[in-house]
Amino acid sequence: MNDLVYEASDLAYSYPGGKRAIEGVSFSVREGERVAVLGANASGKSTLLHLLDGLYFAERGGIRAFGTVLTEESVETHPFFSEFRQKVGFLFQNSDAQLFCTTVEEELAFGPLQLRLPEADVEQRVNDTLRMFGIERLSDRSPQTLSGGEKKKVALATIIACAPRVILLDEPSAGLDPRTQQWLTEFMGVLNESGVTLITSSHDLSFVAEVSDRALILSEDHKLVYDGPVKDALTDLDLLLSVNLIHAHAHTHERTVHIHPHLHEAWHEHNHEYRLG
Repeated sequence: MNDLVYEASDLAYSYPGGKRAIEGVSFSVREGERVAVLGANASGKSTLLHLLDGLYFAERGGIRAFGTVLTEESVETHPFFSEFRQKVGFLFQNSDAQLFCTTVEEELAFGPLQLRLPEADVEQRVNDTLRMFGIERLSDRSPQTLSGGEKKKVALATIIACAPRVILLDEPSAGLDPRTQQWLTEFMGVLNESGVTLITSSHDLSFVAEVSDRALILSEDHKLVYDGPVKDALTDLDLLLSVNLIHAHAHTHERTVHIHPHLHEAWHEHNHEYRLG
């Protein structure tokens, strides 16, 4: 049986001002799993990933990561802090929030340098990662001059350069062109085959169907209402309707009213098709 990576128990979190974001959520994740966190906008998906990354902290309940409770004190205490930051990588939804160095090469070197690796090892990791992602030509470019797809690749490359065991991905397919999204799908498969645990927040159901085996679904009142196989979740129309991941669209045909489930607006934006049932 694989080791536990995360254990969340009765997890609750509110934003400043009292707005609830997560309410009474419990689950565990084992090494090597591919987990999707699904829900409509503002259901708490991104907040949950921030909690798993030790960027936010629970106001009730808690999260154990690799057996240690995530608290402000624990993530600031050595050696757990350095070990946790090496083991867990976070791909932000907005790549601009993740890229801040002068060149792409410096971006890839930043993480390994923070891990205090020898200079030769840092250089080797940077070169290997540039080749892995096929972005050698971008090494001297400023990240701010790159396209959206290139920025996403570089942001993910900065994570891979640190060789994490777990990667948290917040809406990774958002805004990507079809070619880049297909590349991302395939690369996530390679990562998982190498033993990396993937936890992906999304409301893009076609993408989730390709990159995840298990789904955690949050309702609009921020509670966990489903924990099980992705394939079962994506064929449960009542469930998807109840959490606003699809909507019922009524129209008339030959004097008869028909109601069909349609995918959430994010699905339409990407022009995807998925056969439900």
